[in-house]
Amino acid sequence: MAALPEDLRSALDGELSRYPQQRLAQSVERLSARYRQGGAASAPILASDVDVAAYAGYRMPATYAAVHAALAATAARTPDFAPRTHMDVGGGTGAAVWAAASVWPSLEKATVIEQVPAAITLGTRLVAQAGSASVRTAEWRRGLIDPGSPPPEADLVTLSYVLGELPDRIREDVVRWLAAKARTVVLIEPGTPAGFERIRAARDVLSASGAHLIAPCPHEHGCPIAPGEDWCHFSARLSRTGLHRQLKSGTLGFEDEKFSYVAASPEAAKLPEARIVRHPRKRKGLVVLDLCTAGATLTETTVSKRHGDLYRAARDVEWGDAWPG
Repeated sequence: MAALPEDLRSALDGELSRYPQQRLAQSVERLSARYRQGGAASAPILASDVDVAAYAGYRMPATYAAVHAALAATAARTPDFAPRTHMDVGGGTGAAVWAAASVWPSLEKATVIEQVPAAITLGTRLVAQAGSASVRTAEWRRGLIDPGSPPPEADLVTLSYVLGELPDRIREDVVRWLAAKARTVVLIEPGTPAGFERIRAARDVLSASGAHLIAPCPHEHGCPIAPGEDWCHFSARLSRTGLHRQLKSGTLGFEDEKFSYVAASPEAAKLPEARIVRHPRKRKGLVVLDLCTAGATLTETTVSKRHGDLYRAARDVEWGDAWPG
């Protein structure tokens, strides 16, 4: 189960305490309705300081969990990758910066590109007492996502929960722009059918531009999932703080954040023979696994006690893990 770093949790609680609970709850309700509506944003969705604070309290823990999971999977596929620089585009209050620093202690410099001044202000306050030097010294730049400008140049470039807010006509250009000078680019979207379709399209653009796919796929062929029939996504479980529970009107001490993502690089990575694409179905004496294989096929396999060590491994695997094939 993922949890916010203690220094971030403490800083976020302190910032949220600056606003009456009722105002935060009203902003959360409005923002939730806007994000459920979907579609490109014609104006910044975060329109005020309280909106930014409410968004950070409501969404930052889940965003951190999803980005951390995607980056950790990317790191597992590229054990020699030790990025020193990270640029997070459309980074809001900086969840990806915190997540990247947790995955790669090698990071020395982080930069966040964000258009909303209040988000920049809150993000810089949140990192002020961070234990990680790359987080504490992160630079926030006010700017738009503009594929006509010089592309982001860093070892790691991330874009999370932003593609869906962009007009359809520029998404492909944005993906090419993000990857143009990055050693590794990671794109993350909600784990919904629409979010997956945006990631699938981005994956196609990255492949066509010559980038190698790193994660989550076990192959670089076309996606075997038929459009409109299913979607590829993952789940990150995160613990909720008391204030987080109040903002989400939840009673459970955890939540599951569903997300889709793709990671790519100019350099090829060693890919697994297969990847588990659904929750393993564990029964007495057997485990049923749904797999996406290196041959770009979707298949189901049953592992029973007679498989010995393989069965014992199957008892421990989770959705999204690699599998021998």
